[in-house]
Amino acid sequence: MQPVIPQDEFLRRRQRVLDQLPANVVALVAANEQLIRSNDTEFPFRQNSYFHYLTGFNEPDAVLMLSTLSSQPGSVLFCQDKDPDAEVWHGLRLGYHNAPNALGIDAGYNIDQLEQRLPELLNGTESVFLLLGEDESLEHDVHQAMAYLRETEKRGNKVPHRIEDLRPLLDTMRQQKSANELNVMREAARITGNAFKRIMKYVQPGVFEYQLGAELQHEFAMNGALYPAYEMICGGGANACVLHYTDNRDQLHDGDLVLVDAGAEYQGYAADITRTFPVNGKFSEEQKLLYDLVLEAQQAAFEKIKPGSDLVAATKAAARVISDGLTKLEILTGDADENFEQQRWKKYFIHGLSHWLGLDVHDVGRYKDAENNPLKLQPGMVITVEPGIYIARDSGADERWRGIGIRIEDDLVITEDGFENMTESVPKTTEEIETWMQK
Repeated sequence: MQPVIPQDEFLRRRQRVLDQLPANVVALVAANEQLIRSNDTEFPFRQNSYFHYLTGFNEPDAVLMLSTLSSQPGSVLFCQDKDPDAEVWHGLRLGYHNAPNALGIDAGYNIDQLEQRLPELLNGTESVFLLLGEDESLEHDVHQAMAYLRETEKRGNKVPHRIEDLRPLLDTMRQQKSANELNVMREAARITGNAFKRIMKYVQPGVFEYQLGAELQHEFAMNGALYPAYEMICGGGANACVLHYTDNRDQLHDGDLVLVDAGAEYQGYAADITRTFPVNGKFSEEQKLLYDLVLEAQQAAFEKIKPGSDLVAATKAAARVISDGLTKLEILTGDADENFEQQRWKKYFIHGLSHWLGLDVHDVGRYKDAENNPLKLQPGMVITVEPGIYIARDSGADERWRGIGIRIEDDLVITEDGFENMTESVPKTTEEIETWMQK
């Protein structure tokens, strides 16, 4: 049975927001609009992550209102009305009349009424909470409603004192996943892992980068993950040294490595895996030395991943291994301690070690606490751990190392006593990769 987020969990999330909001305020969260791709064709619709988190409702052009005013319903959904003429072209709509029963919302209204009703809904509130910068149209309508209330105060209307950002509250909630969310994310990781194992067997010299992408997407879609969670990276040879390489056009050559960074999106939640493997199924001596160094760095980071620790400690552990290893290989020259302290390793380990993972591949949430200290890891948080080494062709390193880019990335759930690696099924050591590719 496929894991899903049950409807009552969305209801509990909305109630948690209401419980944390001050009295006499309104919060508004907008769904995404349908985006035009070209002329009269559209991109596949992808819901706003915050809106999805609070509703599970996957239609465009909708607004959720949460209110702590005693005179208003706690939750109201403004969405599109049923329209047989439009639905025959674009698919069935839930309709605002059906929203309360289907979604556990207190009341449903036509989205076409929102602009007209906003002054009434905001009248008497102390504050309006929005996802500031997320939806210009909604913010404009709120400002217009506030201007009207301000102009009509002599009639007894009361304008809100301020507009506040709802993000900090929602970001904190989203940072720790529920049991249902983790089950969905495990499925996203399982699907993605199987896709990686598939392309490791498929790849060979002469294959194009985009063909690896096609194999990944086929495996995703055939298992219920209709779209990738982000633009995938399939970088062969020196293309692997371009961190966000997404052209995926070049042919793969004998003797090169290929770096693949991809993740399925399942029920709105992302997986994010990177593996680097030889196109011909066999690592060269130089490739193996660098690969084993990246893998050792990841293992060093893993040792720091547990409740009460933080990502800064994990990053330092991985960076120390990479710095010392690059010094030993004479890619970095000079004293090992000085190379680490002066962060000379950053020339080759360019990016951060980790990020939050969830409804967004780079999920929301703070990395520092209120005192500006690294945020402590807690059970239910989901992170990536992804060290890498990238030696570009113009790096100045010895010729034997140039054009090699390696990254290894796994998805971890913080548990009570450490972590669970959701992506450990994907071959990762050089021996495991070579054995799997030669089957």
